[in-house]
Amino acid sequence: MRLLHWQERPVAALAGGGVIAPDERLPWPQTTAMGIQHVVAMFGSTVLAPILMGFDPNLAIFMSGIGTLIFYLVTGGRVPSYLGSSFAFIGVVIAVTGYAGQGLNPNIPLALGAIVACGAVYAAIGVVVHLVGTGWIERLMPPVVTGAVVAVIGLNLAGVPIKNMAASSFDSWMQAVTFLCVALVAVFTRGMVQRLLILVGLAIATLIYLALANGLGLGKPMDFSGIGTAAWFGWPKFQAPVFESGAILMMVPVALILVAENLGHVKAVSAMTGRNLDPWLGRAFIGDGIATMVSGSSGGTGVTTYAENIGVMAATRIYSTAVFIIAALVALGLGFSPKFGALIQAIPLPVMGGVSIVVFGLIAIAGARIWVDNRVDFSDPANLLIAALTLILGTGDFTLKFGSFALGGIGTATFGAVLLAALLRRQPVGARA
Repeated sequence: MRLLHWQERPVAALAGGGVIAPDERLPWPQTTAMGIQHVVAMFGSTVLAPILMGFDPNLAIFMSGIGTLIFYLVTGGRVPSYLGSSFAFIGVVIAVTGYAGQGLNPNIPLALGAIVACGAVYAAIGVVVHLVGTGWIERLMPPVVTGAVVAVIGLNLAGVPIKNMAASSFDSWMQAVTFLCVALVAVFTRGMVQRLLILVGLAIATLIYLALANGLGLGKPMDFSGIGTAAWFGWPKFQAPVFESGAILMMVPVALILVAENLGHVKAVSAMTGRNLDPWLGRAFIGDGIATMVSGSSGGTGVTTYAENIGVMAATRIYSTAVFIIAALVALGLGFSPKFGALIQAIPLPVMGGVSIVVFGLIAIAGARIWVDNRVDFSDPANLLIAALTLILGTGDFTLKFGSFALGGIGTATFGAVLLAALLRRQPVGARA
């Protein structure tokens, strides 16, 4: 694969407002603020995933920054995306390692070797796509399919904040307060404050939570003790992988799920930016695969393009890839500073849940936008059934098990949509004039 010549690299042109394209950027202070907002958006999931698998969260944050920089370099700065810990690995890692669910996973090296192998297969798929082209993917995934898959990514995650991030009635009300704060900032503010709707809304909701919980005793008080005891600087705890054939065979199929996720994300960004990013799809797979290999070889989780960050881009209309360089550098700083990690973790869970509701909802709407932009005809029964079944399979988290491997809701919805499109195609499925 030929590396980009320097003249082919995007020029980060300064832009004053409106939609900021991938090859443009705001002045650096605003770009930095946007990068921090993206880190906040992805932080909850990128910390939660390693905790569920028994990995070191600080190392996972650090490797997400490394992975994002790798992705930027491999895609030549053309595809705006952040790479964070992938939830697709959770079930298989637990099965491979026999993790009991608490503390650090004692069998992490076994999972790491399998993650590295999975990343290698993923990168190899990317090389094929880069050399052969994306035409076959277009035939497999017409607009009705890609729109449904993108929508499912948001809908499948909807239960996480609603069911798992509100332990009491007060927490549920705080989630509502949080997404209301974000909505008010989005509608009634202008300029950079409006661009930072997620960050500003989260800050306002956190202050409200502090007043109600710590001040009036209506909810679980915010705990700042972790911030005081955490060190300002600390090296991530790297680990080396161990390669075992049984673990690798269990893990490799996850590469197919990562392909589906990344494809949906690239399609969503293409729809939002109005730019055809298909020529960069192979590079996106390669970059994600290499990042997963590097992360796994160092003790980190497998990584993938993050839906949360797509939601932030949909809300702000800022698609500058320069923002993700800043986000990656911030993540690296967090990886080296347990104190900053403790500060983010001090944000109340229901507040993060309210922000997640906003972000996941925006992802679902991005999928619907693909249908609208491509004029998908739902009077066609094939289109209607493809979209309907995909949405229910993904939202209901319909799971199929193949021995010890489980294909969860996003996977079954994605591959189900592809198979339905092929089975029901009496004529080209997707857009109609």
